Amino acid sequence: MASEKGHIVLEVMNLAVGYFSKKKPKIISENIQFSIAEGELVGLVGANGIGKSTLLRTLGRMQPKISGSILLKHKLLSTYTAMQLASELSMVLTEAAVSKNLTVLELVSLGRQPYTSWMGTLTEADKKAIQFALQATETAKLASQKCFELSDGQLQRVYIARALAQDTPLIILDEPTTHLDLYHRAYILKLLKKLASETGKCILFSTHEIDLAIQLSDKMLVMTPESNFFDTPCRLIEAGKFDALFPKETINFDSKTGRFNINN
Repeated sequence: MASEKGHIVLEVMNLAVGYFSKKKPKIISENIQFSIAEGELVGLVGANGIGKSTLLRTLGRMQPKISGSILLKHKLLSTYTAMQLASELSMVLTEAAVSKNLTVLELVSLGRQPYTSWMGTLTEADKKAIQFALQATETAKLASQKCFELSDGQLQRVYIARALAQDTPLIILDEPTTHLDLYHRAYILKLLKKLASETGKCILFSTHEIDLAIQLSDKMLVMTPESNFFDTPCRLIEAGKFDALFPKETINFDSKTGRFNINN
């Protein structure tokens, strides 16, 4: 069922992310502020090494923040238990740590772990959520195949199906189009757009496909060495924020077409 955009799901205030080395913080990016509502698809872009993956891992509580606040459904992220968080937030990482010897159905079923008993028994509600995820990602016909038999594009859809089966209000994806050809890159991002719009889930993804993200995202977070900018793609273009992503002598952003061009 389609859901109207509205209630804030994720709110980030004055966030600094990075690592702790010998108990001393090493900040990679700071002064990060944004909020995402239900039904919004948000693209995260920036040059390599700018801190995109670090930010996403921090939002997923896979590593500690340096400072600032992260609110998930108006509650501090740090106050969630592991089980509570698993029912509110799901992640699709670039390198998924799941055996590819599983069948597609088995892998997608893992998304129901936060809700099953200690025996892992699937209820009718669990099975319904799994079937919905398979249908929504067009992977139902692959259900009996082993994951190692799939193409990169198919496997990425299966990982998204697992996150969808987890049925969390927030889904975070780290570069979901890595290793895919142009068709499958566009397919995956269009699928995320459709899922956000039709399910009302809040979807945040990082990508190097900036041109596609501009076309499909409701909002975008642009990370640069000097600062971070969050707004609709149109407003970010008007404000010239994409110009700061790469050295102008190499790559130029055309605000009229919304595309990057290589300077000769």
